[in-house]
Formats: sequence, structure tokens, C-alpha cells
Amino acid sequence: MRVIEYTVPAAYDGRKVFHFLRGGCGASVRLVRMLRHTPHTLQVNGADARTIDLLHAGDTVRITIPGDEATVEPLAAPLDILYEDDDVIVVNKSPFMAMHPTHNHQGDTLANAMAAYLAQQGKQAVFRAVGRLDKGTSGAVVCALHPFAASKLAGRVRKEYLALVQGHPAPQGTVTTPIYRPDPMKTLRACSDTLGVEPAVTHWTVEETFPDASLVRLRLETGRTHQIRVHMAHLGHPLAGDTLYGDFLPEIGHQMLHCAACRFAHPVTGEQMEFSAPLPEDFRKLLECLRTGA
Repeated sequence: MRVIEYTVPAAYDGRKVFHFLRGGCGASVRLVRMLRHTPHTLQVNGADARTIDLLHAGDTVRITIPGDEATVEPLAAPLDILYEDDDVIVVNKSPFMAMHPTHNHQGDTLANAMAAYLAQQGKQAVFRAVGRLDKGTSGAVVCALHPFAASKLAGRVRKEYLALVQGHPAPQGTVTTPIYRPDPMKTLRACSDTLGVEPAVTHWTVEETFPDASLVRLRLETGRTHQIRVHMAHLGHPLAGDTLYGDFLPEIGHQMLHCAACRFAHPVTGEQMEFSAPLPEDFRKLLECLRTGA
């Protein structure tokens, strides 16, 4: 259960609770509906309230978000927690861990590990990842601990990625070629100016160059499946280890792609948050080898 209190500003004096929840708090329609129909979860100045009640400047609005029932089997696994409070957890995901259980991954996913961790901490919350990272991709994953945090963070987390790519791209640039799915039965994506129905924008900057490769920093304006992997391969610079879209250093075993940083406004306090995720050991060691020529 999470209890959040707000003080009504002058801008909402004389307006309905509904308008303050939606505009002042940023609550989703779904959350407002839950508050409306669940007893004692919506109060003004300590008394139960309705969404049609009028507010006055200085009133205290309290919302109570009930705890979640676990939906994924909790199975303990090591987690690299970068930040944690009552609303958000930021974790540095291993490249060898999938996000959610599938027919290929049962019990060895971030969702399972987070379920075990949350239960250990006594938190009645389920795994709500704000965005996802492919299996084989490492780095920062932002997890909302209740529906209100999830709705406030959706589409508002800014991330930066590091990738090792084949060859030498221009020092900086932007790819805007749309992405489409050639076969609806497969996860493979491709780029096409005529067939692509999903606009996709990827910005890159070269951080470091090696004889046959480059370390690039990437920022996305859109969040398409495999976007970085598809766009860089489309440019002729596939990611190291990415056998789905190239054949550069296939022996690595997974794509050298890491979410190195994330930024967002805290869903409750509004404070600007920023976190960096250290590179996984295999990525770091590969860069060291390239730098030394080993």
C-alpha cells in the first residue's frame, strides 16, 4: 500500500477533485476510477471524498494505492540495485537475463528476481518495467512500484545507450528510416522508407574508435523493438555480437548494447532523477582488449 498526500494549490481552488487528480497529480483515468470505487482510498482533509467534490486552496488530498498480488513466481537471483524508494526501483540488468517469463525463459528473468526481491523487502508490488531491454542487452531498467508511478513515468524516461559497432560511422548523426516487421511470426525487424509503418529516430555520437570498431553513444526519440540494432545494421555498422542483424564478433554471444544512463522526473516528488549503470564485465573487458590490442 502506498499513501501519497498533496496540498491543493491556488490554481485548483473551487475545482473538482477529479480535475486535481488528473491535472494537478497526473493520475491516469484508470487510477481515478479505482479511487472512485474503492472505499477510503480518496480523502480530503482526512475525510473520505468523491471525485465531484470541490476543493479549496490549501486542502490536503490523500490517495491510497492498494498493494498488488504477486503475478510472477518469485525466484531469487543477484540484482544490481542503482536506486530504490517507495515508488521506483532502478536496476542494472545483466545481459544474460530476460525481462519477462516466456516459453524459452521460465524463472530466470528480471521479473522473477524482482518478485523475490520485493517480497523480501516486504513490498506488495509487482514488476512494472517502464520500457524494456532485449535479452542480451544490459543496463538501467526503471521499475514503477504502483500504477500511479507507472502512469506518470510512461513515455517519460530518457535513456542513453552505449554500443560497440562494426567499422567507423560518421562522428555523429541521426537515423530516421522507419522500421517494419517483415514476418509477423518472427521478431526480426527491418528498415524501409516505403514499407515501414513505425517512425523511428535514433541519434548517435562516436565516443571512441578502434581499428575495426567504434564505441557509440545513442539516444532514442522512439522506442521500437530492436531499434538500435536495426538502425545501426541499416547504416552498415551492426552491433558486435548481434547475430540477428550482422556477423561482427559473433563469438561474444550477445549484442554489445548497454543502457548506460536514464533520466526522469520522480513520479511523486517531481524531482529530476539521473542514474548511471556500470558496464557489464564482458563489455568492459572487450573494450580493454580493443584499447590495448590484446
